[in-house]
Amino acid sequence: MQIIVETLVNAPLSKVWMAYITPEDIVHWNAASDDWHTTKATVDLRVGGEFSSRMEAKDGSFGFDFAGVYTKVIPEALIEYAFGDRNCTVEFTPSGEAVRVRVSFDPETQNPVELQRQGWTAILANFAKYVEATK
Repeated sequence: MQIIVETLVNAPLSKVWMAYITPEDIVHWNAASDDWHTTKATVDLRVGGEFSSRMEAKDGSFGFDFAGVYTKVIPEALIEYAFGDRNCTVEFTPSGEAVRVRVSFDPETQNPVELQRQGWTAILANFAKYVEATK
């Protein structure tokens, strides 16, 4: 079973793509709630390249690294990556003046599926809000 979340971003494809893959942008949108933030991010966007981001509670009480390896990259269309024993696909599909960003991922076993769906949906909502605000 995979969890699928998506959002529609009202911006050109090139802008949406760059905001998704640029570390300086990722630290601005990669959080599921206002009390969390991403303190650093790295991206080596090529098959076999690695990525990582450090997510922390703003009060300093907890943090974790999210990292993986890119397994497929089609510029401005598709990113696939493995993180641990799980996989994720991110699709970028033009839709009129906007771009549909669809994320499909293998759930982990520690948290309920609905909680994971809510978290990733919130991150995508932050992504859309960030990109649209920086047009």
